[in-house]
Amino acid sequence: MVLTESTMISLGKSAPEFYLEGTDHKMHGLKNFENKPLVIIFTCNHCPYAQAIESRLIRLASDYLDSVFFVAINSNDVINYPEDSMENMRKRAHHNQYPFPYLLDNTQDVARSYGAVCTPDIFLFNSEKKLEYRGRFDDNWQNEHEVSFEDLKYAIDAILAFKKPNQVQHPSMGCNIKWKN
Repeated sequence: MVLTESTMISLGKSAPEFYLEGTDHKMHGLKNFENKPLVIIFTCNHCPYAQAIESRLIRLASDYLDSVFFVAINSNDVINYPEDSMENMRKRAHHNQYPFPYLLDNTQDVARSYGAVCTPDIFLFNSEKKLEYRGRFDDNWQNEHEVSFEDLKYAIDAILAFKKPNQVQHPSMGCNIKWKN
C-alpha cells in the first residue's frame, strides 16, 4: 500500500466518456447519467481507505438517490490484486447493497482519462458534466464519529442549490491505483 493523494485536476473539465461493465452485468456509459449531477468515485475492494468510507458513501448515495447519480469505478490490476476481480466486486456490491453501479475499468483507460491516481479518488460533475469538485470525502477517513466537515456532501448541496462549491478543496488520499505493468 502506497499512500497517494489525488492530483486535483482543473475544475471545469468535462467528464471523459466511458463505457464499462458493472457488477449488475450491464454496460454503463456517461450517457446513462444525464440531466443530474454525477459523482464518480474510483475505488476498489481491498484498499483500507476505501473500505473506511464505504458505509458513508453508501448512505450519502442513498440520501441523494433522486437528485444525484453515483458511480463507483475499480481500475486496479485484477491479475495481481484478485480481491478486486469482477467476481469479488459483485460479491461486495451485493453484500453491501450498493445503491449505485460498480464498474470495472479493466484497461485502466478511464482512470487515466479522469486523472485518478488513488482509492478513493472522488470527482463531482454538475448536470452539464463539468467538474465542480474533486477531493476528499470528508475530513476524517479513519473515524466517521470524528468527522467535522463533509466535503463531498457540502459540494453536492452547493451544486443542487445552483451555487459553486467551496473553491478550497482538499485532496483525497488512499492507496495508489494498482497499475498494470
